[in-house]
Amino acid sequence: MDLGLEGRQAFVSGSTRGIGYAVARRLLVEGAAVTVNGRSRAGVDDAVRRLRAEVPGARVDGLAADFADPDPVEALLDSLGPVDILVNNVGIFGLEEFAAVPDDLWRTYFEVNVMSAVRLSRRLIGPMLERGWGRVVFVNSESGVNVPADMVPYGATKAASLAVANGLAKLTRGTAVTVNTVLGGPTWSDGVAAAVEHVAGQSGVPVEAMRETIAAGNPTSLLGRFIEPDEIASLVGYLASPLASATNGAALRADGGALTGIL
Repeated sequence: MDLGLEGRQAFVSGSTRGIGYAVARRLLVEGAAVTVNGRSRAGVDDAVRRLRAEVPGARVDGLAADFADPDPVEALLDSLGPVDILVNNVGIFGLEEFAAVPDDLWRTYFEVNVMSAVRLSRRLIGPMLERGWGRVVFVNSESGVNVPADMVPYGATKAASLAVANGLAKLTRGTAVTVNTVLGGPTWSDGVAAAVEHVAGQSGVPVEAMRETIAAGNPTSLLGRFIEPDEIASLVGYLASPLASATNGAALRADGGALTGIL
């Protein structure tokens, strides 16, 4: 299916690996030009090299910025040209004992998981409205709806991000600019893989066996396995396209059935 993205310019935050990398690749395959982002210049350059190898003829470049620090983000925004498609993907997560989480770590969660999207959207939505077309997609998590007890900072900031997206969509009323959210489920990203490998090593269990055990242990999952980054990227690609013109202000699930509500 042709998503009609030829000639569009996209920026994907946190896109040197995992879901963000898969989203960048999907947009490139569909003909968009993509600027990828990561914390280090080396990581960004490596991602650009890999994407050019995987998608011949890809128009891809990269900008380095750590979204935990506002100053590099402002410099990144000053370097960006016009953006038609903004994918707010960057985020951090971790298992945290609520009582042991200090204020500084809470602030870091908010800087990366909430303020990254605020700063990018604040700068880029206005020009989209002026040009008459644009797409903003928030890559979120089912944990923002059903907050895990051992991931309260992550879940709370994802809930805040969901609220930001909902409010931003209302600013686009009557235009061809849309703002939507993808609620992903447990996904086999690099960060999750590293965590599972760590647990498997401590338990003396093969990584693949631990992966299957953890996936099977989710009592509400209908998928019964980890989601692959490309599966999230497919929905993001659709929402970034002209085909999704009637979808605005929505939170669409790619959670493998982990959420138990109808919507």
